[in-house]
Order: sequence, then C-alpha cells, then structure tokens
Amino acid sequence: MEVMKFGGTSVGSPERMQGVAKLITKSGEPTFVVLSAMSGTTNSLVEISDYLYKKNPEGAQEVINKLEQKYMGHVEQLYSTEAMKLKTRDFLKKEFEYLRSFTKDTFTSFEEKIVVAQGEVMSTNMVTNYLNEIGVKTILLDALSFMRTDKNAEPDMPYIKENITKVLKAHPGYQIYITQGFVCRNAYDEVDNLQRGGSDYTASLIGAAINANEIIIWTDIDGMHNNDPRFVDKTDAVHQLNFEEAAELAYFGAKILHPTCVQPAKFAGIPVRIKNTMEPDAEGTVINNELIKGKIKAVAAKDNITAIKIKSSRMLLATGFLRKIFEIFETNNTPIDMITTSEVGVSVSIDNNSNLNRIVDELKKYGSVTVDENMCIICVAGDLDWSNVGFETLVTDAMANIPVRMISYGGSNYNISFLIKADDKKKALQNLSAKLFNA
Repeated sequence: MEVMKFGGTSVGSPERMQGVAKLITKSGEPTFVVLSAMSGTTNSLVEISDYLYKKNPEGAQEVINKLEQKYMGHVEQLYSTEAMKLKTRDFLKKEFEYLRSFTKDTFTSFEEKIVVAQGEVMSTNMVTNYLNEIGVKTILLDALSFMRTDKNAEPDMPYIKENITKVLKAHPGYQIYITQGFVCRNAYDEVDNLQRGGSDYTASLIGAAINANEIIIWTDIDGMHNNDPRFVDKTDAVHQLNFEEAAELAYFGAKILHPTCVQPAKFAGIPVRIKNTMEPDAEGTVINNELIKGKIKAVAAKDNITAIKIKSSRMLLATGFLRKIFEIFETNNTPIDMITTSEVGVSVSIDNNSNLNRIVDELKKYGSVTVDENMCIICVAGDLDWSNVGFETLVTDAMANIPVRMISYGGSNYNISFLIKADDKKKALQNLSAKLFNA
C-alpha cells in the first residue's frame, strides 16, 4: 500500500480536489491518503480563535459566516448529484454550527486546537464524498482514533501502529482510505497537533506504521531543486537524496519539507517521493537511505540568522566554559544552528531573536559579546565526507568573493555551511550554482 499526502493548495478548490481524486485512483491499488485543510482555511480558523481569545464573538461570527459561504459555494462546483450535494451541505452546516458554539463559552488553548482541526475535518469529508459519488470505494478514518503523542509531545509510535492496524482490519476491502493530517490526541486524550512537519509528518508516521511501499508527498513543485529558483536561473529537480541530505537541506532553508517529518520513514526504510500535482508525470525527488558517493546534490539558504560571539581570556584551558555558554541558550529556549570555537572565544548562530537581549546580558558575565544581525546560512549538501579530497576546496572557491563570518564543516558528513550577510545571499547562491552544477 502507498501513502499519499496532499497539502492545502492541492485541495484548494473543487477542481483541485477532482484532480487529487484522479491521482489517487490512477493505480487502482489500495492507497492511504492524508489531506491538509483547504488553502486559506487554517488561517481563517486561527483568525476565529484570535477573536474568541479577545472575547469578540461578533468578529468570530463574521469570519465563520464568510468561510461557510465559501464552502457552500464549493459544494455546487464539486458534486454532480443532488443527493451528494445535500449530504455535504448537511455535514458542513453541522460543522459551522459547531464552530459557532465556541462563541458562547470561555475560550482556551484547548478549544483553539479543536477549532483549528476542523479544516482537515472538512476537506477529508468533502473528498471522501466526491470519491464515493464517482464510484470509488472510499472510507474516511478519523485520525484521532489512532494518531497520538506521548507525554513528551513526541509521536507515540507503538500506539499509532497498534491502533491503525486495528482500524484497517476493521474496514477491509476499500480502495481508498482517507484521514486528516496534522491533528492527533495527546497523552491526556486531548485534541492536539503534531507541531512539527504537519501533514507530512502524519504521512510519514502512517507509512512507517503500516510498512508502506512508498510515501508520496504531493505538492506544488516538482521535487527538491539543487538551488533556490527564486534567486538562481536554470535550477533542476534533484532526482535522489539520502535522508540525511534531505534533512540538512530542509533544516537549512529548503521549505518543501520539515527536517523532522521524514524521520519515521527513514528509520523504517521507506522511500519518500516528492511530486508535483500540476505535473504528475514528472519524476520528482525520491528520498531514501541510499547514498551516492562523491556527489554534491544541492544548495539551500536559511534567512533571519543572528551571530553571537563571546570572547574571553578566561576561556583559555578553562573546563566548563562551553557548558556555561550553552546552558544560557538552553534556559532561554533558543536552539543554536552553527558553532565555531577558538582558544579565546566561541561564535554561535541562532534563528530566534525573541530572547536575544536576555541571552546577551547573561553571556556578558563570561566575556565580551558581539552581535551581528541580518545574516544568512548557506548550506551545501551531498556526500561531503572528509575523505572526498578537494570537495571543500571546490565549495570554498565558489565563495571566494563573498565575506564569510563563520564556516561549519565536519559536524556532519553531509553538509558544509557558511554564515554570510543577508545582502550577499543571492550572489552566493548564484556563485555556488555556477561552480557546482553548471561548470
């Protein structure tokens, strides 16, 4: 069985939903489908929640009314039979009545997660109804019946595997199984979400739980490209990536995948393929555990980076200095991207400035502190093991006329990263493409 995931733009209109139906029924084989909310819906639901937090039920009602009108219009375009139009209208009417019920009571973060989850509830019901209308044997499975996180807010894989197996055994013989992405229950049986990776994470977890043949992430681009097409001409889709290479690219700026979402597939040895709903015959990018030796695959950039340098003569031969520095970032809930050290100092980069002033104040206890904002990390991913003599020189040659604040190499066999000024980003990406891919 294959697992297919479709994002919000892929189900963003009745025409797109009909296109999704063609894609998931093309093979004729049983398929497990994960759907996001229709594009724009989650933003509207967040806006509704914001009004309710602010105790403005009139504002929430206005957004609910607009959203209901939009969905009722979709019904007329999506279905051809009056019976299915009536069934879907009745379902949507109950959904929007449910949303209006939240305007009458105290609103908390618990209710917000329930409200935001209704986007996926609506999209999955509408696509299920359409597939059944055109004669495809389809069943909608409630993600809340098998998707759960543990007390650490991490996916509870044993629970997921046990319960999704039960659900599938209880409903044999269907061609299409549909469920909601992103939503789950937490360890306390409350409605929650997977936080990182959204619907991609759901698809990866389900694929691992049912031992799928392949997980296909359908999106609006034909796979991961070897550079950012917004800044570089003539980029190409990368046909194959190792899971580690994909994770590096995702973490350092390739927004097509969240860096953690493919981890369940990686550990289960299940390939993940990224394909374009607008060009379904394009090969896309397959991500698996294979590594092509001696090949640089792609370049990505991560924006809004801040560099912090702590310089202190007390660091020289002082045990515990780095621990004290890192504890400051930990207590301020701020992850570090890059690290470089010398005998008398350490430089780090972060992508979250919300606690920057507090961090700097605490770091000043241990040395002089310099802060550089408006920076950018450029990541080059591939088989960059140090045994590949000359690869690092090839990459640094491409950066020869770019001022570099920090370089990270050796922490991973799959990337070399440069911290540069944001103003130099476009030039750096173009130089790397010319040197690595178009030479």
